[in-house]
Amino acid sequence: MRFPPLSLLIGLRFSRGRRRGGMVSLISVISTLGIALGVAVLILGLSAMNGFERELNNRILAVVPHGEIAPVNQPFDGWQDILPKIEQVPGVAAAAPYINFTGLLENGAKLQAVQVKGVDPQQEKRLSALPNYVLNDAWQRFRAGEQQVIIGQGVAKALNVVEGDWVTVMIPNSDPEMKLMQPKRIRLHVSGILQLSGQLDHGLALIPLLDAQQYLDMGQSVTGIAIKANDVFSANKLVRDAGEVTKAYVTIRSWIGTYGYMYRDIQMVRTIMYLAMILVIGVACFNIVSTLVMAVKDKSSDIAVLRTLGAPDGLIRAIFIWYGLLAGLLGSVIGAVIGVIATLQLTPIIHGIESLIGHKLLSGDIYFIDFLPSELHVTDVLIVLGTSLVLSLIASWYPARRASRIDPARVLSGQ
Repeated sequence: MRFPPLSLLIGLRFSRGRRRGGMVSLISVISTLGIALGVAVLILGLSAMNGFERELNNRILAVVPHGEIAPVNQPFDGWQDILPKIEQVPGVAAAAPYINFTGLLENGAKLQAVQVKGVDPQQEKRLSALPNYVLNDAWQRFRAGEQQVIIGQGVAKALNVVEGDWVTVMIPNSDPEMKLMQPKRIRLHVSGILQLSGQLDHGLALIPLLDAQQYLDMGQSVTGIAIKANDVFSANKLVRDAGEVTKAYVTIRSWIGTYGYMYRDIQMVRTIMYLAMILVIGVACFNIVSTLVMAVKDKSSDIAVLRTLGAPDGLIRAIFIWYGLLAGLLGSVIGAVIGVIATLQLTPIIHGIESLIGHKLLSGDIYFIDFLPSELHVTDVLIVLGTSLVLSLIASWYPARRASRIDPARVLSGQ
């Protein structure tokens, strides 16, 4: 068997040869561009979904607790005896106590409501990647007894403060007899800025656990115990198992109940994009059908000559299958190149567009990130290319079959 096959060589000559009808060339170009556009847009869209999934893992699942256990009746007393039991539950990577309360940060006339979280600076390194997102390595200087607070970058901008400034936090009065009195006012030193480039930056403040216990007059009590799971997708079962070992009336929560909708939305959009890919490329491949049908009519005399020279039906069919595949392959390769280049430069391109229009497309106080990420997967490119070529092959079959049934005698006699 020779390579390249004769059918490929003739199909290549047919696709590159001069056509008597200009409409054939126009439809051929349109079909190629349609396939290229569909492939490029799909690679770009799938890469954006991969980027969102990566950032969800890095900026949400890596910094928020995978599970939380809190008593029905606050505060959580006796947690010191329960913590070791939770850490021994299979699948639990780490566990640590925390205190959670709502506060109002004040700087001059500027106010910002935040969720204040009291954490153990040493334990938090085991529990999450939150310390990695604090600027200027400020987490190393984060300790109890020094009236420190780490605030999100969005909070810092809203209050117009920078690292080293002082702010006032107002918290509810913990004395039952003074509930209606003015809240406690505590001066705190901004020891660090948290930069997650997303929603958490606009409503989170961190203080040392011992300081939080002192501010709230909680003694040794805490709000709950945060859990890190080895497998984030088994968090529901894991936190349920951990709740059972406490032998107490507790409420359990997992990240799936709080942020799981993001992951489900990403998977749903990815599925929709695969369906859109088939539709867009399929419509472009219909143009291949039109191109080949017109090309068969345009090349009918050439087909008749080949048949009189002894070319079998299979050769004629293969010629036009190659003809359609070459059009699909050209569009797919062009689209893949454009899609890959655009994907690798997607974030800078979006930043440029935002600078040009003077408006952010993704606002950090609404979405969990404030930029458009991308991550190119070779498997996605191969799947898109493969689907495009298969659809091109299917679109080429009918015109190729029609070409193989041309009667050379009728064509050469002019009928």
